[in-house]
Amino acid sequence: MKILLDANISWKSTKILSPILGECLHVDNIGITVPARDIDIWNYAKKNEFIMITKDNDFIDLLEIKGYPPKIVLLKTGNNSSKALVQLIINSKKLIQELNENDYGILELINRE
Repeated sequence: MKILLDANISWKSTKILSPILGECLHVDNIGITVPARDIDIWNYAKKNEFIMITKDNDFIDLLEIKGYPPKIVLLKTGNNSSKALVQLIINSKKLIQELNENDYGILELINRE
């Protein structure tokens, strides 16, 4: 799997997630202008076959207009710590793999804590 973390998720999370999920990059480190526009991030993820993980609903709007790929994992967590976000992603590895392998474009992860 190839994962692209949006700007609203700490870049430090890539070090923890890469050994668990496979290739994991952060938008600040992919060579596009920072701050990156959503459409530029979208196009990069599509071209390079990444699943995007974000807290930004704007990517859902792009998904509705453009379809997928890229596929989107939307974190609906409120103001959680980076540690809590990473744990939610790790705990959802099987669901993210299913998203990657199946014919649907979005997965919403909700942290009820």
